[in-house]
Amino acid sequence: MTKKWWHDKVVYQIYPKSFYDPNGDGIGDIPGIICKLDYLRELGVDILWLSPCYQSPLADQGYDISDYYAIDPRFGTMEDMERLIAEAKKRGMYILMDLVVNHCSDEHEWFRRACEDPDGKYGDFFYLRKKEEGKLPTNWRSYFGGPVWEDLPGTDRQYLHVFHKKQPDLNWENPELREEVYKNINWWLDKGLGGFRIDAIMNIKKALPLRDYEPDREDGLSSISNMLQDADGIGRFLGEMRDRTFKKYDAFSVGEIFNEKPEDLPDLIGENGYFSSMFDFNETTFGESPKGWYDAAPITPDDYKRCCFEAQARIGDIGFLSNIIENHDRPRGVSHFIPEGECCTESKKLLAALNFMLRGIPFIYQGQELGMENTVFSSIDEVDDISTHDEYRTALDAGLTPEEALKAVSRFSRDNARTPMQWSAEKNAGFTKGTPWLRVNPNYTSINAAAQMADPDSVRSFYKRLIALRKDPAYKETVVYGLLEPVWEERHNLMAYYRRGEKTLLVIGNQQKETQEVTLPCGHTKVLINNYPDMEEHDGTIRLKAYQVLVLEMCQ
Repeated sequence: MTKKWWHDKVVYQIYPKSFYDPNGDGIGDIPGIICKLDYLRELGVDILWLSPCYQSPLADQGYDISDYYAIDPRFGTMEDMERLIAEAKKRGMYILMDLVVNHCSDEHEWFRRACEDPDGKYGDFFYLRKKEEGKLPTNWRSYFGGPVWEDLPGTDRQYLHVFHKKQPDLNWENPELREEVYKNINWWLDKGLGGFRIDAIMNIKKALPLRDYEPDREDGLSSISNMLQDADGIGRFLGEMRDRTFKKYDAFSVGEIFNEKPEDLPDLIGENGYFSSMFDFNETTFGESPKGWYDAAPITPDDYKRCCFEAQARIGDIGFLSNIIENHDRPRGVSHFIPEGECCTESKKLLAALNFMLRGIPFIYQGQELGMENTVFSSIDEVDDISTHDEYRTALDAGLTPEEALKAVSRFSRDNARTPMQWSAEKNAGFTKGTPWLRVNPNYTSINAAAQMADPDSVRSFYKRLIALRKDPAYKETVVYGLLEPVWEERHNLMAYYRRGEKTLLVIGNQQKETQEVTLPCGHTKVLINNYPDMEEHDGTIRLKAYQVLVLEMCQ
């Protein structure tokens, strides 16, 4: 494998609206990110991925872009963005932005001009179909519920939107549209971006000609995923985008990729892949049900272990996965992956180490380094997220009471990860002196950055140790490039694996409250990571305490 500059890096995702608000308007912004660069540098992260801060009506929190060349005034100015890139560079850090090009906003100039003249140039930037009374062009269900077709204002046409109706899909079959996309990507890379996280990219290729699929709910509609399984030829678009943009700048690109075919992996993230990396969603999507969130199965520690090892085996040495515990679209990882009632400092550290030591590029979502948890909703009216509202209606339609529906969707709501960053025990968690756009998690007085930075045994301090180990010259080759070999796979609530390279490291985690014993196959020379102050060992047998995790350097 050709070594790349991003292989040994650690990425930190920022949700700008909820990160830090220095001007008191209740919304985080780019100047707020600049204020906290030294906090991030001290943690040890190298790359900062910013969720969208382009101009947008925020129908889907910025993933509906009305101008790809402008910063939304809520978040600052283009000068602020240029200053952020420059200040990050001074600290040896890179900035990634979100690349959202499956769709734009219905307030984008392209869409407005398509409404004015659907038969003109910009009409072909979208998927438009003649409106037929009482009949939709297809029976696909959007990701946010309901049909994917909406009337094009002032015309006899309908337009396709696989997400929100204010997010019309762009027609990638049109080479003129693709040219506009590439021009914009290169414009940003010329400003000094380190690269992009590419949003919902597998949706850009539709199965043509458009047709109906077997309905899978009582609404008579079919999941959009059924169409995507039929869509062939996306590689032509992705390869062209790579060659025209990322490759020319040696930029880092990470794809939000679902349902990929195993035979496509070398093309996606191999030596000359379309992307530098792709996210591992094997764990985060486990238990999902086509019926909706209310029917999702909980994930057990054994499920988590199996999902991680399956993903690692699938990729092998083809390329690098980007490993996540949570992101802006998911609930808080510690609330999702740790059994209910067992969230504690030790279990949070265990989850961190088991994920961080996997082969691949580790991503930390803002607040993850503090062990931030899901929030509490007393009413659906407290929820901002559009997908949560859709899933709540789906649960009610399935016969759940309002109380049951709220409980079901609260476990998965995207608002869990979007509550303001918990900086301190001061009012509003130190996020703003104004009224926060989304209610702060009430537990901020006990979980916050100020307290954890002063505590060498905190979750944040543990993340610092994990990052430092990844960068340690004595272990970097092994942690970054070493093979991953599972061990004791059949042991209940025990996850363990070797990282084999210049050195041999053994990662062992006891995923339960009860103690467990493991007998090492050989001796060890050093304890590199331990979430307890000590380790009980007798004649090569280690007695693991509740949620204890260890990284051992083994004898060669």
